[in-house]
Amino acid sequence: MRPEEGTIQSRARAMSALLELLTDQPLIVCNGFPSREAFKLADRPMTFYMIGSMGVAAAIGLGVALAKPDKRIIVFDGDGNVLMGMGTLASIGAMKPKNLIHVVFDNEVYGSTGNQPTISRVVRLDQVAKAAGYVHVERVIEREDLVYEFKDMLKKDGPSFLLVKVTEQVEDVDRVPLDPPEITRRFVKAIE
Repeated sequence: MRPEEGTIQSRARAMSALLELLTDQPLIVCNGFPSREAFKLADRPMTFYMIGSMGVAAAIGLGVALAKPDKRIIVFDGDGNVLMGMGTLASIGAMKPKNLIHVVFDNEVYGSTGNQPTISRVVRLDQVAKAAGYVHVERVIEREDLVYEFKDMLKKDGPSFLLVKVTEQVEDVDRVPLDPPEITRRFVKAIE
């Protein structure tokens, strides 16, 4: 099964393109393979890896964005995670943190638990984000469009929502070797 016709890049490839653009922005990554891939691609103290809890990366990102309004906060999320925590989209839309960019890698499956299909093919998460009140919403497939839209969002007041259609392919990655208290300590220290 392949998500949306025309999807050509894996989540790791798309994630890599965005990680190359980050400088000092705090990054929150959802649980499962996205955290594992982000750790392997570019571990840094400014990255908070969500270990185990599904559907809360955007809520953590919202909290950090509100606490640190002078910093641009990035969230890497998955379609399954967003569907699990749908109320957070409404909270972000209502609170309108100008410094938040919410990137959702949509492969249309729960990839960390065996590729069971999600309903993101039917429930267009970009349209939900727009209806919830995100200021900038884009949907991309191609790597060039991904880079262009992300760079543009880095310059604009948000909240912004970038839906990235990706394949089901996952990298051969180990678990994040840091425990949650260590991840938290180094992230808090890095963003102070």
